[in-house]
Order: sequence, then structure tokens, then C-alpha cells
Amino acid sequence: MPPRSEEPRRDAEGSRRGSSRGGGQRGTPPRATAERDADPGLGGISDARAYTPRGRTVREGGAAAGTGRAEQRRTPRSNRSQDPFRPALQVLDGGRGAAGRAAGRPGRRDGGAARATVTRTVTDRTPRDEPPVTAPRRRVATREPRRGDHTPPRRPARKRPRPPRLADPGRRLRLGTALTLALFVAVGVRLVVLQTVDTPAYADGGLADRTRTVQLPAPRGAIFDRSGEAALAHSVEARYVYADPTRIVDIAATARALSPLLGIPASELAEKMKPRKRINGVDSQFEYLARGVDIDRAKEIMALKLPGIATHRDERREVPGGDLAANLIGFTSPDMVGLEGLEARFDDLLHGEDGQRVFEVGLGDLAAPIPGGYSSTTKAKPGSSVVLTIDRDLQYMVQRILSDRMQQVQGSTGAAVVLDARTGEVLAQASHPTYNAAKPFPSEPTDREDAATSFIVDPGSVHKPITFGAALQEGVITPDTSFPVANAIRKGDTWFRDTHQANGRRMSVAGMMAYSSNVGTIQIADKLGAERLLDYQRRFGLGKPTEVGMPGEASGRLLPVEEWSDSSYGSVPIGHSVDATPLQMAAAYAAIANDGTYIQPHLLKETIAPNGKRTPAPAPETRQVLSPDNAAALRTIMEAVTTVDDATGLAAAVPGYRVAGKTGTGWRLVDGKKQPGEVASFIGMAPAENPRYVIAVFVHSPSGGGGQISAPAFQDMMTFTLRHHRVPPSTEPAPTFTVFP
Repeated sequence: MPPRSEEPRRDAEGSRRGSSRGGGQRGTPPRATAERDADPGLGGISDARAYTPRGRTVREGGAAAGTGRAEQRRTPRSNRSQDPFRPALQVLDGGRGAAGRAAGRPGRRDGGAARATVTRTVTDRTPRDEPPVTAPRRRVATREPRRGDHTPPRRPARKRPRPPRLADPGRRLRLGTALTLALFVAVGVRLVVLQTVDTPAYADGGLADRTRTVQLPAPRGAIFDRSGEAALAHSVEARYVYADPTRIVDIAATARALSPLLGIPASELAEKMKPRKRINGVDSQFEYLARGVDIDRAKEIMALKLPGIATHRDERREVPGGDLAANLIGFTSPDMVGLEGLEARFDDLLHGEDGQRVFEVGLGDLAAPIPGGYSSTTKAKPGSSVVLTIDRDLQYMVQRILSDRMQQVQGSTGAAVVLDARTGEVLAQASHPTYNAAKPFPSEPTDREDAATSFIVDPGSVHKPITFGAALQEGVITPDTSFPVANAIRKGDTWFRDTHQANGRRMSVAGMMAYSSNVGTIQIADKLGAERLLDYQRRFGLGKPTEVGMPGEASGRLLPVEEWSDSSYGSVPIGHSVDATPLQMAAAYAAIANDGTYIQPHLLKETIAPNGKRTPAPAPETRQVLSPDNAAALRTIMEAVTTVDDATGLAAAVPGYRVAGKTGTGWRLVDGKKQPGEVASFIGMAPAENPRYVIAVFVHSPSGGGGQISAPAFQDMMTFTLRHHRVPPSTEPAPTFTVFP
């Protein structure tokens, strides 16, 4: 027996010879098994599989079968990874030797017959006295199956698992590049938006921190009298002094320096100079210290060169006449806003539109306009001026006469109105007490009221001409009517008496007017009827505001017929249970003077625009109340008041002129409550034959004595009015009246 160590070598050599010759097929296990069983040199190992040194399976006896096919070309690289059994079928053959390397090379030809010799890959079966020999494991290579091969079905090759997506470096690079580009695109788009679309917003965002706004007050329009030349109120150029609290170094010292120049306590000035925040949280850089300062005084302040103190153009409202027509004109605030009177009523016309200048300034010591910086100026639009119907000279005299007469009684209130009977223009409108419109705040609110439009009274007997006029117009009476008049008459639970008793004698309507007969007037009203009397009260303008132009004008009140009590049939005809203002009563008398045509009283004549264009006031409302004949007849009846002996209005007679009018005694109402004392009044017109002017005087005296004021005051006012307007005296004397025919 040859040595054990040579047996594998011979086997390997035989394998090379067999594989090189023969057209034996590789990878055919059935034939290899049969050849091994027939060869006595294999030791009967019929169950073992033989492999080539490269791990290729060779069919034993395949070459001996004489197939004659050439040895198949090896494809180890292409088939190695496709063999599913390679990991499990590797066996040890003691390492790769020459036989293993030779198995992969073509063998020699041997007698023209190819005999495949395989290397043992499993333990050979040997006699019992010899130890088994273990063949070395060899790498198995597979090949593609060919047509005609009878190989057993093989399991499909397992797919190698693919790595995760993000594990791919190329994919990560592409993703990172895309994100980077998207970021740059977003930043670029945002920069474009900031540079183009949002540029104005961001540019203006910091503008407020470096800009200064200076108001340019619009010059307020003036208030002229009827001539359009004499200013009752106008504005003059002045300066306002202001402080920038952020720049003031020493508040106390600055306040002490300004106090004597501005006439304001230093403590008050120091309070205004304290640093403070605006509503938006920004430090205040502008605080008014004084308004309407004279220009010369402002120059003195600027000469002090106080840090944080400056002046600028302003205007101050001046009332040259002081208290002249003050209750009519009213006053304004320091900001030139009308607060009372005509200043408030025509504020929209007078105020105009303020302008402003906005410009960039530096900070700190460089707080000055920046050359070439932002600057915007809106010019101020001056206000329009108004021309009133007031006659300045007449207003002065009426106001003076009323004030002088009112000195005779204490704690009294008076009102006087002068109307042009032909146009309804208010030529004068005075109140007592009065105040200085240039310095209004020390005065009391009651002193600033316009008594002619806010003074509500129970007019009393001055209402009787309305009752007589309605009766004439309705044909209830004529100028020649007379009837017996008792000393008293009862209506309901109230007795109404006469001061000039007729004792039941027949009395003419002129005598009833001269002696102010309550009984005679009530008898006429009974024939007229309550409905017709109320209608004529409304026609004469009672019960609603005249809309003369004064703010807060009272409307008065008429008693509806359904609210009349039994006593109302006696009180209403003689002027009680009637609420009216002095102006309303004056307008009613003006209708009688104007041939029965009522003209709405008015104060505004025209407006003057800043460019000088004049616009007349709207035409007043007019209506016919009495016929001209009845109006003339009523005026003649009313002349008895100033001509008949012992008549009530003799003190109102004007030498040289015929005067028609009526006295009255009533009371004042405040919030519907009767006030202590009486209201004495006189309303008259002159010349009676062709009236030009109507004057009403009302005096409320808590202590009495008003009757001694109203008629004499009327005489003085009418005398001056007629002479001032150069009205010729009456050419014919007043008619002679018979009181008791």
C-alpha cells in the first residue's frame, strides 16, 4: 500500500488527466457517484461528493461514457455568487495544494478518453485499522446550467439587501445641495421684498424719532360790525413759548427766569417742564408754557438763550371793545376754538384749517433742522370773516344806557334788543350783567349769558297787542269798538282785575290798550276763541327759537289748548302761562311795524372768504300775519299808550316822534319755576306812522322797581337810534283818543 500522503496527489493528478481529456461534464453528481463505486481505488466511498480543486463538481464516469464533449469553459466569477449552497458545502481538504490549483487548469489527454478524477471532499472509507482521512474544504464554484444537464432544481439566489436611502452619499449630497439652494432663494426673495415693497414702511419707521412737527396756526377770521370795517373781534400775530423737557438742564432755574416775563408762577412753569412720556411711550419734546405772548416779550425770552426753551408764531384773539357786545361775540380757547357766543356758532367759518411743518432735526446739541433732510410743509388756510348786522356805535350806546339804568336796582338782569323793522336785522343786542370778552375766565357763567335769547319770561301785558291784532284780523273788533268793562272778571277759580278801573263804563279798545285793561282784553279773547288765539301766537313767532344765530337759544313754550284750565282763558290773553324770550317778543312787534309781515330776526349779514369774496347770508324766513290795514290800525291803537293821560307808557315817549308800544309786567322763569320779583318791560316802535326801528327792554328786579327802568331806558335808546340813523321827526301829531266814549 502506497503511503497515505501520496494518495491524494495521485488522485489529484488523475483528476487533471481526466478533466483535460475528456468531454466529462462538471457538476453532475450522479455520474461521479457511479464512477466512484466502480473504481476500487476510491475505497467504496459511494456517498461522498467529489469536487475539483476549485470546488467544481465533476461527474464520475462522465468521460468514460464517451460523450466526447469538450470540457466546459469555466466561469468562476459569474457563477460563484449565484450558488446558494456555497457557504454550506465548503469542506476542508487540508489547504490548497497543487492538486487544488491543478483542478482549475485543463488536464492532459490520456489515450483519447477523458476520465474525470475528482478530489475527495469527504472522508474516505478505509479499512478499520486505518484512521479516516478528512479532505480539506474547498471553495465551490457554480456554473450556468446547460441544456441537457440533469441537475436537481436549485433554490433561487437570495437578493442582497439594499442600503437605506439616506445611507447613500450621493443622495445626501443632492439633498443638502437642494436645501442650501432653497435657503439662498428664500433669503434673496426676502431681500427683494425689503428693498422694494417694504422700503417705505421701514424708512418711515424711524422717521418719527428724528423729526419735529411745528403747527402752523391758521389765522382766525375776524368778526366785523355791519360796516365791515370795525372789528368786534379779530386775531393778532403773537408768539407761543414752549419747552423741550429733554433739553432743559436746570428746571428750577429756567422756571425762575421765565416767571416774571410770562407772568406765570415759577412752580406752574416747573411742572410743565418736567420730563414726561407721551401715550406712545416716547419722551415729550414739546410742552406749551404760554400762548399769545407779545412779540417783543418773546424776543426778550429768546435773548436769555435758555436750553430747551423756544418760541414760535402764534395768534391772540383781541376784542377791542372789551365788553362791547361781549355776550353776543363770546370768546375762544387759547387754541383759537370758539367756546361761547358767535365765536362758537360760526367756529367752522372762522377757524380755517391749521397747517404744519415736519422736518428732520439732529439730537442733543445738534437739535437743528438737517440741511437736505426730510421736510414737508402744509400751508395753513385762513378762516373766513363774518359781518354781523350789529351797528357798533348803536351797540355801545344801548349797552351803556342799559347798564346805567340797571345801576338803580341791585341783583337784577336786563336785556335790550334793537331791530330794523323792515329787514329783521338785529342792530343791537345788549345784556346786563356783562363781562370782558378779552379776559373771560374771571367772570361768572351767568354774566356771559345773552339775556335776549336765554332770558325766559312770562311777558305779561306786552302780549296784549298779539291778542288785539288777532281780533282785528279775524274781525272780532275794529278800531272803533267799545264795550262796558267791569273792574274784575273771574275765570275758573281766579279773579283778574284792572289797575285802572272802568267801573263798568264803556271803554274803547284804545283806552283798553292805554290803561292795560286785563278785563277788556279777556273779553276780546273770549270772542276770538282759544284755538284762533293760539294760532296767532305761533304766527307771531312764539313757541319756537328765532334761530337768530346765537347758540343755546331758548325756544319758549305755548300752552296747548287741551292743557288749558278754566283760569287759562283769563291768563293766556294777557300774557301769562306763556313762555317767551325778549327777542321773540321784539320780533312779534316788528311784524306789526312791518305792515303785518313777520321777518325772522338775524345777526349774520355776510361772510368774507380769505380771498375777499363776499357771500350774503341766506334770506330770512318771512310770513304774513296781519294785513297792512289791520297792522296800521293796531299801531294807532298802541300809540295811546304813550299819549293818553295817565297811560302806562308815558315815560317811553320820544319828543318829536310818534311812538307806538306797550308796557308789561310779568315774571321770570328758571327751569319752569317762577323767580322772586317782577319783570318790567316795554316794547315800542317809531316813528309810529312809518316805523323804522323796534326796541324791547326787559328788566328783572327781585326787589321791584323795574317799571321805573324799562320805559325810560326805551326812550333813551330810541332817541339815540333815530338820531343816529337820521330819521326825520314825525310830521303829524299822534291822534287823539277817547277812553270812555
